[in-house]
Amino acid sequence: MSPGDSSPRIGPRTRLRIGLFGGSFDPPHVAHLALARTALQALALDELRWLPAGQPWQKPRSITAAEHREAMLALTLQAAAEPRFVIDRRELRRPGASYTIDTARELRSEQPQATLFLIIGQDQYAGLHTWRDWQALLQLVVLGVAQRPGVIAPVHADVQGAAQRVVPLPMMDISATDIRRRVSRGLPIDGLVAPEVAR
Repeated sequence: MSPGDSSPRIGPRTRLRIGLFGGSFDPPHVAHLALARTALQALALDELRWLPAGQPWQKPRSITAAEHREAMLALTLQAAAEPRFVIDRRELRRPGASYTIDTARELRSEQPQATLFLIIGQDQYAGLHTWRDWQALLQLVVLGVAQRPGVIAPVHADVQGAAQRVVPLPMMDISATDIRRRVSRGLPIDGLVAPEVAR
């Protein structure tokens, strides 16, 4: 089946295609949604699991409490009204730092016949060789790399050689950092996040 094939996958020989989209989502914004929707189409996913991190090990700053990020994400996905979007709360519930390898291993044991696609941006793609047990991770997932036109970053050779697909990223200059900065200055964030999150 080609990556762009959106025909139903039913019957004993088919494999469930599950996207894994992790992040702090502090807050979730419209660029996150645009990437998720693009990944659904580009990778012909049956389901996309949003994985809010409990304690992101590579974040140098403190992040908003888990319950608030979870609530904002729930509001965002409710407004999106996409039945293939699912919040997977395992990293919020897991004690200690959030490592993608732990999540991938759990999901592989739960869904041994599924194809798992790890949706990552180009900055994560370039730094993936610094992740915990990254070589083992590459054996469990197919990378779905969100590529911005004209953006090229050096990537570890082993990561480049891993199974992967390109997810063409819409041109949207939006970041959670900028949204938090705008909120701290009392500036509007209409159009950057779901109206329910903005409120």
